[in-house]
Amino acid sequence: MLLGFQTQLILNHKQTTLAAQHAGVARHAYNWGLEVCRQALENQQKLPTAIDLHKRLVAEVKQAHPWYYQVSKCAPQQALRNLEQALKRWRKGLGQFPRFKRKGVQDSFYLEGSIRISGNRIKVPIFGWLRCAELLPATTPKNVVISLRAGRWYISFKYEAPTPQVEKTGEVVGVDLGIHHLATCSGGEVFANPKPYRKARQRLARLQRRLSRKQKGSTNRKKAVVQLGKAHKRVADIRQDSLHKLTTYLAKRYRVVVVEDLQVKNLLQNRKLAGSLSDCGFYELRTPSRYRERRRLEYKARLYGCQVVVADRFYPSSQLCSGCGHRQKMPLQERVFCCPCCGLELDRDLNAALNLLRWYRTTPSSGGSDACGDSSGGVVGVNSAASHGSLKQEGSRSAAGTEHSGSVC
Repeated sequence: MLLGFQTQLILNHKQTTLAAQHAGVARHAYNWGLEVCRQALENQQKLPTAIDLHKRLVAEVKQAHPWYYQVSKCAPQQALRNLEQALKRWRKGLGQFPRFKRKGVQDSFYLEGSIRISGNRIKVPIFGWLRCAELLPATTPKNVVISLRAGRWYISFKYEAPTPQVEKTGEVVGVDLGIHHLATCSGGEVFANPKPYRKARQRLARLQRRLSRKQKGSTNRKKAVVQLGKAHKRVADIRQDSLHKLTTYLAKRYRVVVVEDLQVKNLLQNRKLAGSLSDCGFYELRTPSRYRERRRLEYKARLYGCQVVVADRFYPSSQLCSGCGHRQKMPLQERVFCCPCCGLELDRDLNAALNLLRWYRTTPSSGGSDACGDSSGGVVGVNSAASHGSLKQEGSRSAAGTEHSGSVC
């Protein structure tokens, strides 16, 4: 399976300067090509391809800017290819029109050629041997991308990873996602929500105020920008770490994982819960097939031979009793499900996870127990709106002010 690997680079002053030069050349080539394309559109001419742009770049730009010859030719070439892809996406209606790149904002460049790996070092063209913060996989990548994030340089590449042999200890599990707890499994496992942004919100606000007081263009302002970027990166890293641990645990342990098809975009329209929902990072856990490439849980399911079954978006997992099937309204502030029919009292998240497990076992279209034998992994989407009825509404309008104790499902 083709996987991506990213790690931090430990560069000396000479290598840092060279990396900044490569990023600057790539940015200049991208902005120059974008201006040429804009002029072509204004004159109602055909958009030039990346090859056409590169020919003009060599003939016109490189002679006027000799510092182009101090970096690898791959940096401007790939920048023009990226511009061509962005324009194609814009013409297909998949994205906005490309914008000019700014210095210090998502700086990156592309290298290819003779690349070697030895332990925690990697040899790339122009730079030579670069030291990394961790051991690298034993492979020979064809190309790499070096990027700048919060004042630190990172290198990433793709490599073909062998399929690991993992012994499954569980068969089927229902997983309910929420805000109070990041995830609750039908087996009783609970994954805490680290809430990194909420914990760092005061510090981020303080750093932002310090930045606003600095004079534009000063050295102190540049230092403040880096400090604020590091604080935001720490928040993102904590969130990514918790999501990686959750998805790896599920994919390695169980043969079938049953989750809900959450429409995160619609959930974020609730202004009382939007901040907490964004802090959970549900989009990284699972993305519907009509949006970009499937993430985290899906690719790890294919890697470890697990199958992800997606329940219908309208299945009311939090409103049903996992014991008798009685349905009742469940406002977000109520954390315990109390069934008036059978007397069951259970945590609302655990009750929803058990309902997802029961839905899988009782819905013929979900695959039932036959799906457990599929060792190849993958995703199964099931539409059971006809059998399960109305949209799951959990009193989001009446949950004003319950952001801290709410649950998505």
